[in-house]
Amino acid sequence: MTQAPEPWQALPAHPQLMTAVNQTLAYWWPRVFGYHLLKLGELSSSLDTSACKIGHQITLDCAEGLGVQAEFHQLPFQNACIDAVLMSLLLEFEPDPYRILREADRVLISGGYLFIVGCNPLSSLFLGKLLPSHRERAPWDGQFFLPSRVRDWLGLLGYQVVSDERFFYHPLIGSPERFGFWQDVLQAWLPGAGSFYLIVARKIDIPLTPVGAKWKLRQPKWSTATSAGRASRINRAMTEE
Repeated sequence: MTQAPEPWQALPAHPQLMTAVNQTLAYWWPRVFGYHLLKLGELSSSLDTSACKIGHQITLDCAEGLGVQAEFHQLPFQNACIDAVLMSLLLEFEPDPYRILREADRVLISGGYLFIVGCNPLSSLFLGKLLPSHRERAPWDGQFFLPSRVRDWLGLLGYQVVSDERFFYHPLIGSPERFGFWQDVLQAWLPGAGSFYLIVARKIDIPLTPVGAKWKLRQPKWSTATSAGRASRINRAMTEE
């Protein structure tokens, strides 16, 4: 598996793309609260999270010189200690993306948020994988996953998908100013065809304690006095006959 592109400058149309990612995430930052925000990878660390209400923001990468150095599938944090996790173009370049999600789930608190920015294969961005001159370059050298597949993984982990949106309707081939008309057409008529997606999911813990039966068939209860009185009336009726 190839390595994820380290800076945004390694991606085509990086100023416009980075701006689009920041604008898409900007809606969510004032709505997230807590103590610790974990940003996985250099692409995530470079994003603007200044509007986030979480004061302590941790950056983590496999390479040296960027915050905490560790593997994404072995995060050096205790269970349930992180309030939000941001991963941008990370799953596309990992040999076991589901393992990355499980590790993020381990460190997230109950009710914590997971932000995933990824490449949408059902978009014009996929054209780069068909061109020999592009398929070995980022981001086309990564593996594109359908957003529906990512949602399925999150469902297996017990997450509630709060939002799933598409943005940046450009194939990253050529200048960002090209295909302006077609970008507007795609956004208006095929909103699901954005080149990138943002999935926002929230961790929901389900209690494992089984709920017992709350009702039982009640048997009639006869007191001794009631039973004796009934027997006396029956015997008296038989004697009178």
